[in-house]
Amino acid sequence: MTAKSHPLSELVSFLESFPEPHILCDRSYRILAANAAYRANCGRPEDLIGRKCFEVSHRYPVPCDQAGESCPLARSLKSGQRERVVHLHHTSTGESYENIELSPIKGSDGEVAYFIEKLEPLPVARGLANAQGLIGRAPAFRAMLELVTRVAPSDASVLLQGESGTGKELVAQAIHEGSQRADRPFIAVDCSGLTETLFESELFGHERGAFTGATARKTGLIEAASGGTLFLDELGDIPLTMQVKLLRLLETGTYRRVGSTELVRSDIRLISATHQPLKTLVAQGRFRQDLFYRVNAFPIGLPPLRSRREDIPLLAEALLERVAPERTLKIAPDALAGLLAYDYPGNVRELRNILERASLLCDGDTLQLRHLPEELQSPPSSGKPDVPSANAPSADAPTDGVREALDDAALALALQTHKGSRKALAIKLGMSERTLYRRLKDIA
Repeated sequence: MTAKSHPLSELVSFLESFPEPHILCDRSYRILAANAAYRANCGRPEDLIGRKCFEVSHRYPVPCDQAGESCPLARSLKSGQRERVVHLHHTSTGESYENIELSPIKGSDGEVAYFIEKLEPLPVARGLANAQGLIGRAPAFRAMLELVTRVAPSDASVLLQGESGTGKELVAQAIHEGSQRADRPFIAVDCSGLTETLFESELFGHERGAFTGATARKTGLIEAASGGTLFLDELGDIPLTMQVKLLRLLETGTYRRVGSTELVRSDIRLISATHQPLKTLVAQGRFRQDLFYRVNAFPIGLPPLRSRREDIPLLAEALLERVAPERTLKIAPDALAGLLAYDYPGNVRELRNILERASLLCDGDTLQLRHLPEELQSPPSSGKPDVPSANAPSADAPTDGVREALDDAALALALQTHKGSRKALAIKLGMSERTLYRRLKDIA
């Protein structure tokens, strides 16, 4: 049987048996069939057949890999195997991240003839500004999200590593929500605020009379998280003596309440987080190596905000909705340029604080540059003395770096507010599609 004589009618019938969105494509990206779930999900069910998959899902005029994305079809053509990626798709409810699984179908000649693409929505992450969930489009964010998608359905221990303010607890919640334990408790513990004695009592619980002040039996957080997920934030701050007991819990699945000899069996999934380099702590003797290997089964690095600057407009819009929900605040282009140029040592948490302060200083409906902290109102100094030049810009004129950031900010705002195709956006901005894609790639 050749590829041309492949029984498409049977494949189409096969797709309709799935509750998840599925499409059948050929090697040229053309959609040959779509099941009812895909038609309902895409928002434009009337003209799917014959169109290119990247036109429908991304509204791109070119394949994903030519527009800065990772294309599962192109990857599958090279590997001849099933490929999985996380993509931001246009759906009937707006843009949202989806887990894409693409399977090649070979003809009798051994060549790939068709592809079946399956979509699984990721409700924990939104590409557009949203009051809840993870927000971002940047490659570093998508790479992190892809790891979250991979590990979430399993019971593997996860170690989240990232600077303070990068949203480690939010990612931990996303992993929990994407797991089989989603309907069970998610219990978060801040290890940095607990003394050794208090940590043991909080985590394992205690019996009545176990120590002075223990007037009743107390349920520990491990027991409270039974069947669900236990999130240990700032794992590197756990005292060495408590690390031993945590290791025993992970190795045996059992623990004892303080003041009890009875073994209690635990049923938890552990997610840990730290801003400290645990390998360095191990080398310094401040963190047990055997515990490190236990908690580091699946490490995920969270990118700092300075590594995903193109996400700042989306994050700013969402954060403004949270800090000033009763107002519809906008951001002036020069203020957005200032936000884009800053390095954010405190990451998303610092961005939120900056916007909350700015919203309190703003009496109108648009945040201006003057509402931002002083360090965001001028570009960073090179440390060299200023040398006057005949061609130097005036004090009121923006420098090239600020002008470039301002142009990027204006483009980011236009992209954020535009609802149509990239072609229409290019026309609106007075540039060619090729120039638009180059600019978008430059600010990515």
